[in-house]
Amino acid sequence: STCACVEYYGKVLESLIKQVKIMSIHGKMKNKRNRIFTEFRKLPGGILVCTDVMARGIDIPEVNWVLQYDPPSSASAFVHRCGRTARIGNAGSALVFLLPMEESYVNFLSINQKCPMQEMKPQANVLDLLPKLQSMALADRAVFEKGMKAFVSYVQAYGKHECNLIFQIKDLDFASLAKGFALLKMPKMPELRGKCFPDFTPVTVNTDSISFKDKNREKQRKKQLEQQR
Repeated sequence: STCACVEYYGKVLESLIKQVKIMSIHGKMKNKRNRIFTEFRKLPGGILVCTDVMARGIDIPEVNWVLQYDPPSSASAFVHRCGRTARIGNAGSALVFLLPMEESYVNFLSINQKCPMQEMKPQANVLDLLPKLQSMALADRAVFEKGMKAFVSYVQAYGKHECNLIFQIKDLDFASLAKGFALLKMPKMPELRGKCFPDFTPVTVNTDSISFKDKNREKQRKKQLEQQR
């Protein structure tokens, strides 16, 4: 749903999936976008993490799966996203992830877009990747900061969803959502003010002590900390 989410999940997928080419595209990559798109189009296989910037007017041959991690902000965008697969007589699959409280969106899409959907049962024996992702955030401030920004941007985008009768920010389980972003602590933001999260356990580490793997960025950060002191 947001550029920050693409930046974060693109980064972590690169670490989790080694044998597959992972590429990322979003609207703020104005100069890089065409190069990344052309490169991805030529690949025999791969994963493209993207915002709705790739949802329409784009033709990539033989896309097997379109995975919609975030529900699209409009019903028409759902159809455009699905349209990236099964093109020109080819077969393909599209999947959208919904929370139990969002399931009425299925009926909404079937009426609004004449788009019937089938439920896909959750996969069994799924790996618990949370410890690995949190270790990545502890080892590199760049990952830690990307996760925090992605979480904040996701919550803000959810609050602006076009179908706000179904997607209500007050119903979000922020603790579970924070785990989904492998956060080490809850960020400070207006939407969380005054709320308690007993189901979320922050790390005991002082997050200010997490350094950048990039030596130049870390040097700059230390300089800023000194100035603040």
